[in-house]
Amino acid sequence: MVPAERRHGPGVAITVDDFNLADDVMMSGEARDGRIRKALADYGIAGAGFVAGKYVDADVAPRVLTAWSAGGHILGNHTFSHAYYSGADPSAYMADILRCEGLLTPYAGFRKLFRYPFLAEGKTAEGRDALRALLRANGYRIGHVTIDASDWFYAARLTQRLKADPRSDLAPYRQAYLDHLWDRASYYDRLAQSAFGHSLNHTLLLHHNLTTGLFLGDVLAMFKAKGWRLVDAATAFKQPEFRNEYKTLPSGQSLVWAAAKASGRYETQLRYPGEDERYEAPKLDALGL
Repeated sequence: MVPAERRHGPGVAITVDDFNLADDVMMSGEARDGRIRKALADYGIAGAGFVAGKYVDADVAPRVLTAWSAGGHILGNHTFSHAYYSGADPSAYMADILRCEGLLTPYAGFRKLFRYPFLAEGKTAEGRDALRALLRANGYRIGHVTIDASDWFYAARLTQRLKADPRSDLAPYRQAYLDHLWDRASYYDRLAQSAFGHSLNHTLLLHHNLTTGLFLGDVLAMFKAKGWRLVDAATAFKQPEFRNEYKTLPSGQSLVWAAAKASGRYETQLRYPGEDERYEAPKLDALGL
């Protein structure tokens, strides 16, 4: 059977990392979460949230995580401490993952999907493979990103501007943000078509931050207008490509990036890291943002 994404073009699912529910310069963390969930509901899709346990407080987090579960969204594990995994101590890192699991198991939306903070899977083959084995032994699959981006940097720039002038016009930031996400989505879909031979139901990496709260509805409208299908995160994670493991070092990045890197055919087309503020700062500087 020919995959739907090959017959009908790319799809995109929304995944939201960290769940730092601190208030931002415009709204409370809980209000921001409500806007994120409303955008998903308005377009009839279920997303996935990858929760770092250190943000699960006794006050706001239970209400938020219960609401995500009630909305049919996935809750995945993003470690407790949100530490970078270098590969140095896989047993201690797995213990940190299990610490987060203990906080998430009460919620109906919890699934044993793990996403590495910073998409960092280890700098050594030994560390990479040891943690992969521990994750498998504990029943985990990887909640891969296929479209990586720097939404966090755009959120930081907008926050900085609003702190200086709360009346600043949001429109230029909104457009720059949408342009950035479309640029990265287009890049990773072209790379997927080359590396896998077809498009994917992609997983877009966003964070629980100001720009997601303000503009997620605009993001979904943009993808729909561009002809992309909007899909549930669970649908994306079921694709066979999401079970692939690659022997790249340093290990990690987008699943599409890793597949291209492992093939050895794209050395001149891949930058490391795949996404970073160093690539985005000159663009925003040039726009005066």
